[in-house]
Amino acid sequence: MEQGRDGEEELEEEEEDEEEDGGPESALEKSPFQLTAADVYDISSVVGRDLLQLRAGPQLPAARARLQFRIVRVLEMLEALVSESSVAEEQLRRERDSLRRELEQLREAARGSAPQPSLGPDQMVIDLTDPNRPRFTLQELRDVLQERNQLKAQLLVVQEELQCYKSGIISQKRDQTEELEKEASGSSAGTSKDSEEKTIIKRL
Repeated sequence: MEQGRDGEEELEEEEEDEEEDGGPESALEKSPFQLTAADVYDISSVVGRDLLQLRAGPQLPAARARLQFRIVRVLEMLEALVSESSVAEEQLRRERDSLRRELEQLREAARGSAPQPSLGPDQMVIDLTDPNRPRFTLQELRDVLQERNQLKAQLLVVQEELQCYKSGIISQKRDQTEELEKEASGSSAGTSKDSEEKTIIKRL
């Protein structure tokens, strides 16, 4: 019995010292949102000590009342933390949904009105998905048109020659030119013979 009384006295002295120092008991007085890990351990040690005091006989009612008060306080802290975290979670969810909606609106606005780049006087924007978009430069088109015009002119010349062949004009002209060429070659051969004879006579 004496040992039990000595233990109770020691516990009471420890409690008085802690209350003076503000020790573990002060953790129960804090706001739940200001608690640290050390405060949680202090609360645990206070509740554990009160449980040990329940074994003591004469101070059982006071220890039980103190323990009940502390357990209620701990439960209130937990409730405050849980409700605060659920409120914070709801706020975060609302904020996330709001940000998602805002992001979607920005994407739609970006799709609808794409920013027009600043273009110079000789520049243009081309949609690469457009099947009717221009695929050649102006210089290439000019070259193609010039080549087409040349081919047209050559085609006209060939068509005229073909008409002449069909009508027989060209074959007559050819016959005449061939005769002229023969005469020219014959006369040049005759003149060359005459000049050879003259040179031989002069030598003699």
